[in-house]
Amino acid sequence: MKKRYLFLLLMLLSIISLFIGVKNITLMDLINGKQDKIMIFVISRLPRLISILFAGIGMSIAGLIMQQISKNKFVSPTTGATIDSAQLGIVICLIVMPNMSILHKTIIAFIFSLIGTVFFMKILSKLKFKNIVFVPLVGIMFGNIIGAITEYIAYRNDLTQNLGAWMQGDFSMIIKGNYEILYITAPLIMLAYLYANKFTIAGMGEDFSLNLGLNYKKVVNIGLVIISLITVCIVVTAGSIPYIGLIVPNIVSMFKGDNIKENIFYTAIVGAIFILACDIFGRIIIYPYEITIGLTTGVVGSIIFLIILFRRTFNAA
Repeated sequence: MKKRYLFLLLMLLSIISLFIGVKNITLMDLINGKQDKIMIFVISRLPRLISILFAGIGMSIAGLIMQQISKNKFVSPTTGATIDSAQLGIVICLIVMPNMSILHKTIIAFIFSLIGTVFFMKILSKLKFKNIVFVPLVGIMFGNIIGAITEYIAYRNDLTQNLGAWMQGDFSMIIKGNYEILYITAPLIMLAYLYANKFTIAGMGEDFSLNLGLNYKKVVNIGLVIISLITVCIVVTAGSIPYIGLIVPNIVSMFKGDNIKENIFYTAIVGAIFILACDIFGRIIIYPYEITIGLTTGVVGSIIFLIILFRRTFNAA
């Protein structure tokens, strides 16, 4: 898994993404200064690409941190109730203050997301049977409970269609002016890199961490804040995108081991490549229409997840 090959693949997919769409745009159109096509490129295509890259990198790193501090390879924002809690926060925002700015929605959703993730980690700490498959099943059940509450509240307040928009990840509506909240993920990713070694130590357990002089609870709390805020920024902007944070760290760990400091670059770039490939596939399979990113990552991700699941179960046996 060479860095330069991954980077070249990412660049190639990024260029393809920029020039795929209902409106045909070529490099010569941009060079020749065709204003209508330059406007589409700047207002729609470029913001979409930036959003895809931030979403892929952010969700992958969030999943990597969550798997490390939970000591379970099948825990992620999807299976740890993080996304479900964020969606509950968004529905509450739509009810209480429907005209709330996207920044305020992000803050409220972050609070709900953090509470839900912390509660899941508390449940996880109380489990005596921490099988690699059982733990994410508990997270999925907990997330489904929150999801049911969210759907009930949305139904009672005639917000079912609004909820559906947030539930399904979609980059087609990303334009200049409604994606910039994703820039918050950049310093969070840098913070994750700075704390990478500490997350690795924390993943070895509280007793081991304390023996090495690490403030275990502080490191775990920082990790949960990073996970929740990254997830919320992506959900508020593009909706729920499943499996990225679950399968990408597993794919990287198969080749690179479990050291976060060494894996974080590979996790970020593989996550970006994966979501870009899924988005391009969704845009060309029924061209000129497109399939939402939530559906494509859901189908492709579930297949890869089953392969990883059976592989790890077989190796454990």
